[in-house]
Amino acid sequence: MHPIQTRDLTVVYRPSLLARSTTGLEGLTLAVEAGHVFGFIGANGAGKTTTIKTLLGLTRPTRGEAFLFGISSRDPASRREVGFLPEAPYFYEYLSGRETLDFYGRLSGMPRDRRRRRADEALERVGIAGAADRAVRTYSRGMRQRLGLAQAIIHGPRLAILDEPMSGLDPLGRRDVRRLILDLAREGVTVFFSSHILSDVEALCDRVAVLSEGRLVAEGRVGELAAARVKSVEVRCTGLAREDLAALGDGVAVDEEALRREEGVLTFDVPDAQAANRAAALVIERKGAVLALTPVKESLEEVFGRLAGHGPSGARLPVRAGTARTQTDAPGGAADGGAE
Repeated sequence: MHPIQTRDLTVVYRPSLLARSTTGLEGLTLAVEAGHVFGFIGANGAGKTTTIKTLLGLTRPTRGEAFLFGISSRDPASRREVGFLPEAPYFYEYLSGRETLDFYGRLSGMPRDRRRRRADEALERVGIAGAADRAVRTYSRGMRQRLGLAQAIIHGPRLAILDEPMSGLDPLGRRDVRRLILDLAREGVTVFFSSHILSDVEALCDRVAVLSEGRLVAEGRVGELAAARVKSVEVRCTGLAREDLAALGDGVAVDEEALRREEGVLTFDVPDAQAANRAAALVIERKGAVLALTPVKESLEEVFGRLAGHGPSGARLPVRAGTARTQTDAPGGAADGGAE
């Protein structure tokens, strides 16, 4: 049973009868496996928060279905084992951190003894145990973010949905949250989180989905998505002079730093495999030696920029969940707009 599953999930916003409707989410079909860390990325307005609100029953879909542990998201019972961190968590300013967690524990139906024990454990895990009895109004933005994480896990959920969990955190805070997410996954908790910090997504996630203008444009393992496109080939060789590279035509880029670091070794990029073959032949012709031919693959940030950086005329059709492909040549229309 998938912790999260959607089928043709579509959300259309119509503010009033006279206002033009906008599509926040269009035809999202997705399945998240249990125990995985799943990244959900997209530009502002791509539909990430709309998806999360629909999963949690805060927004009703116009078409399609969403399920948590096989239960429709329209049923409050689907959220019994879910922890949620919104992008901008809000707390009662006059309560302390410990009292805040006790309040959320009561909302989750936890008995008093378990609430107290779990509150102390959660505050310790997120690194603010020392501020447990201070009023929330004295907390910094980063401390509030940590408190939001604590309330999301106090009841021991099987699924944690985190909307921008690194928001407002300094580098040490981000490191601590990364460790917490990995610890949750090791404990069998499924973590579904959206983030604009792609380096964190790349480091943490088993799988990732990319949204653009309300549509799913790619989904798969992080390594597969990043490896799907080779953008150039790096050549390392001896026996060539810089002026010899003119014979290879355009698109050759010399690595100046490597040239200074390794005397006698020339390192340069060529645009594709055919150019790499021509470079190797030229090295052999000059009686040199080819030390390495290394494909240079896209990073997740580059994949994201390529997929999510399109306007209406260049929108791509969605890729079905479970694939590690990206559609780069399919025609398709875009939504009129979208809510984040």
